[in-house]
Amino acid sequence: MMIDPVPFSGRILCNLDSALGEGPTFDPGSGTAWWFNITGQELHELHIESGRKTVHPLPFLGSVLAVIDPARQLIASDQGLFLRDTESGKFSPFALLEDEPANRSNDGRVHPSGALWIGTMGRGAEKHSGSIYHVAGNRVTKLYGNISIPNAICFSPDGATAYFADTDVNQLMRVDIDPATALPTGDAVVLADESSSPGGLDGAVCDADGLIWNARWGASSVDVYKPDGQKIARYAVPATQPSCPAFFGAKADRLLVTSAWQGMDGAARAADPDAGKTFDLGIEVKGRFEPAFLL
Repeated sequence: MMIDPVPFSGRILCNLDSALGEGPTFDPGSGTAWWFNITGQELHELHIESGRKTVHPLPFLGSVLAVIDPARQLIASDQGLFLRDTESGKFSPFALLEDEPANRSNDGRVHPSGALWIGTMGRGAEKHSGSIYHVAGNRVTKLYGNISIPNAICFSPDGATAYFADTDVNQLMRVDIDPATALPTGDAVVLADESSSPGGLDGAVCDADGLIWNARWGASSVDVYKPDGQKIARYAVPATQPSCPAFFGAKADRLLVTSAWQGMDGAARAADPDAGKTFDLGIEVKGRFEPAFLL
C-alpha cells in the first residue's frame, strides 16, 4: 500500500554517525538512550536531558541492550550474551546463543515476562544462516531457523502476540505466544507482505495501542501498521537507511530512530549526509518503556 510520507519535523539527536546504528533503547531510570554501532564495536550512551554523550568501545559486535536493574545490563553480541556492570563497564559471560563463529547477533527485544527474543545472522548476511532464540534466564531455546536477517522483533502490549521479520523475505510475521513465558503457542503467519515494495523491514516497536512502528531500511521512513497488518502511516526520516526505532522521554511519548551508512560508497554518502545519525522523529507517540530482563 502506497502512503505519502509525513515530512520530517524532528531533529538530529546525535551528529556522531554510525556505520551500522542499531538496537536503540531508553532507560527511564537514568533518562538515558543507548544504541550500538554494530560493526564499529561501539555502545553509544546519550543522556537525553543534558545531551551528555559517551561512546564505549566494545570487545565484540554488540547489537541489543536490556536493562536488568540499575547496576546491570544484558548485552547480546556475536560472542553470546554478557552482563555489563553499569558503573565499571566490565563484562561477564552470561550465556552462549549458538556455536556459529561466522554469525553475530542482530535484532532483539525483551517481552513483558522478562524473557528475551534475539536474532542471529551471518556477518555477511549469508542466506538462511541465522535464527531467532528465546532466552529465559540463562536458558536458550531456538524458535526459528533458516533466517537471513532477523528484524522487527516486538510484542503486543498484552504480551500475547509477537512480531518479527526476515528482511531478506520482507514479510512481517505474527505469532500467538504465552503472555507468561513469551513462548509461541501457534504457528507464525504473514501479517503484512512487503516483498514487492521498496525498502526492507528493519527494527520495530509496538506502542501502547498495539500499533507497530517499523523502520524501513532503504526507504527513508518509519511505517506504522495496525495489529491486523494494515499500513496506516509513513513518516519520513532524513537518512536512506533507518534501522530501528525506540520510544524515549519521560512519558515514552517520543520516537528515536537510528540509521546506518553501511554499504554506501563515497557518492552515496555524499548524497546522504545524515546517514548513520540518530534522530528524534519529532512527533508525539503513545509509547511504552521496555521491560527489564529477568534473571
